[in-house]
Amino acid sequence: MSNIVIIGGGLAGLAAAYRLSDEHHVTVVEKDDALGGMAQSYHIDDHTDDYYIEKYYHHFFSSDTELMGLIDELGLTGRLQWVRGTTGYYWSGRAYPMNKPLEILKFPPMSLLDIFRLGLLVLRTKLVRDVRSYDDITAGEWILKIAGSGGYNNFFQPLLNSKFGSNADRVSAAWLVGRVKIRSNRGAEGERLGYMRGGFQHLIAALADSIRERGGRIITGDGVKEILMEGGRVSGVKLEEGTLSCDTVISTVPPLTLASLAEPGIPGFDPGAIHYQGTCCALLGMSKPLMTDGTYWLNIKADVPFGALIEHTNFMPASDYAGEHLLYIASYFQDHDDPLYTLGQEEVIEMFLDGLEKLYPDFDRSAVLWWELGRDALTAPVYETGYAGHILPYRTNIDGLYLAGMFSEANYPERSMNGSVRAGYEAADAVVRNS
Repeated sequence: MSNIVIIGGGLAGLAAAYRLSDEHHVTVVEKDDALGGMAQSYHIDDHTDDYYIEKYYHHFFSSDTELMGLIDELGLTGRLQWVRGTTGYYWSGRAYPMNKPLEILKFPPMSLLDIFRLGLLVLRTKLVRDVRSYDDITAGEWILKIAGSGGYNNFFQPLLNSKFGSNADRVSAAWLVGRVKIRSNRGAEGERLGYMRGGFQHLIAALADSIRERGGRIITGDGVKEILMEGGRVSGVKLEEGTLSCDTVISTVPPLTLASLAEPGIPGFDPGAIHYQGTCCALLGMSKPLMTDGTYWLNIKADVPFGALIEHTNFMPASDYAGEHLLYIASYFQDHDDPLYTLGQEEVIEMFLDGLEKLYPDFDRSAVLWWELGRDALTAPVYETGYAGHILPYRTNIDGLYLAGMFSEANYPERSMNGSVRAGYEAADAVVRNS
């Protein structure tokens, strides 16, 4: 029986702990006060005790088998709901719905030939068997080849720029192919998406309860400062308060963070090989909806400091949230000196509200009842060309040190909740094989 410490209480760490806690001594260490990582939730306590909403927008897909299997094992299947998520595209002063074939045909900046070639691109992605074969070509090159300049300039380029900023020209076609393959599960009325009524906080709480019931331990609000080693193998971890002895560590933190914990270094490990970008995501609680046409996800081509609006209560009913309407304002940044990261929270919110007024002149600021702002400099890898060669193994060259996270095989070529669960499972299985 191994004595295992898992660094990070996000989905990957909790999934690994869930898998291992039946047969091993497991301790999860999370530096934040709350579990969940990128799936962490705000508790809006002005209303009911059950009012939780994710800090960053979340949904899942019908192909997410590991995630749905875990939800079923935890007895939460009754909370699952499948909804057609409606999408739109803001262009030249107005929002255009992009769900039905006729709506797409009416999108002004694209000709019939552009739309035909866009359809060919989607069909091509569905036929791709080996996504890695697209890892060394940029998304831009591949789009131009298949969809032409019209499809690239008027549809894909604004999306790439809003998602990856200055790194947009380096993103691989593998990322694009993987994303389109996942998101091409569309019916006549739009994309079929899954969500857990009441929020994914129920999943995080159920995982934590199950781990504890199996004898596992969870520590929050105390981060790991150092991974201790003796004789070339893991011997424990040093926390901000105290030390834990162990023979196995599963780290779920980003590579650069791990490098600072594992001095003098991990043989064969290049912590800077995978580049990360940050996320700045505001959540507004409002007395009335912004997108009254029912759009859930709006991509934006306009001079505003964000790339997408996600109106959660056009996806789930406002009655689940005390009648309030919830709007995510999403943006990404590439550098730690980006104003979205360095400015005060109120200043960022003011920028975002100015942007909303620019897109929707009738937007009423007094409708905003409350707001929250989530920012993290290391939220997602940049899936640039050659990324597949930098995917980190589950087992490292240090005896007893394992890895699981967004940098794992399970999250290639696009990160997801399902990928994080699978990465946690794979790391746990690697521990069992080598214990």
